[in-house]
Amino acid sequence: MSTTRRHLMLQGTAMAAVAAVNLSPRRARAAEFNLRFGHGYPDTHPLNVRAREAAARIKDESKGRVVIDMYPNSQLGGDSDLLNQVRSGAVDFFSTGGLILSTLVKPAAISGMGFAFSDYDKVWPAMDGELGAYVRDAFAKSKLHAMTRIWDNGFRQITTSNRAIATPQDLQGFKIRVPVSTIYTSLFKALGSAPTSINLGEVYSALQTHICDGQENPLIVVDTTKFYEVQKFVSMTNHIWDGNWVLANGDTWASLPADLQGVVERNFDASAMDQRADILRLNTSLRDTLAGRGLAVNTPDSAPFKQKLRDAGFYASWQGQFGAQGWDLLEKYVGKLA
Repeated sequence: MSTTRRHLMLQGTAMAAVAAVNLSPRRARAAEFNLRFGHGYPDTHPLNVRAREAAARIKDESKGRVVIDMYPNSQLGGDSDLLNQVRSGAVDFFSTGGLILSTLVKPAAISGMGFAFSDYDKVWPAMDGELGAYVRDAFAKSKLHAMTRIWDNGFRQITTSNRAIATPQDLQGFKIRVPVSTIYTSLFKALGSAPTSINLGEVYSALQTHICDGQENPLIVVDTTKFYEVQKFVSMTNHIWDGNWVLANGDTWASLPADLQGVVERNFDASAMDQRADILRLNTSLRDTLAGRGLAVNTPDSAPFKQKLRDAGFYASWQGQFGAQGWDLLEKYVGKLA
């Protein structure tokens, strides 16, 4: 074989090898930011469903630079643990109700004042307006970044195993589970109950074993956690509205370039609006759904409960704790409380 022919054959083999390499699947580039989002809600809860959608859009819009992995159902710990973890940076994102977050940032509880909000027509102007901005500023001072739009956790109702709640007298001495938050505890103590703070993931067993005879949560939580299996009554008290803040660890947030911060916040805020619609739609239908699952449903008058709180000094006490700025903003949207 001539030298020229051998050279051409070798050159052709090399070109084929290069072509084969170029045609082979490319290895996916590692994400620049691999982030973890933990929370206590079940996988099927609208918060988790919509947050997953936001994470998928964030990955797509950032061209794979930001990947957010979801850890629902207290996989990384209960609410108290996760709050500590998002502060330390062990998780990057965390979401729960403002009343639970108030154990660290007291102003987060102000939107959950007992019997303050009567309906969503008062909630969203306040939380998307000055009251929400006031709470976000308080988070920032604790080195946590709160997304602009709060997610809906719904109006809270009381479920029980042994009685319907129709008047404040029905709560006298009642053993009720509440989240780990001072405002919940003080609310039900002012109403004459015996509240016990338990993380969400442990509530089903506490109800099943009668450590508590009842609990209070939005209907969507009652449904997704299957509390209806261990409860007999649901009283539509609407005693608290609470929302879920999506929080980022301050150092994590600061590490993201401005363009990626925009991608993350914009998509979480868009999903917040979708989730609000989910909760409204679900809570409209869940009353009948839970009745069909065996829960007796009643709707008490809220006025006697509100008066009981005034008489017990509940509003006056919290007005002093929140201070004039926060309390004035709350009453701007809901009217006089104390």
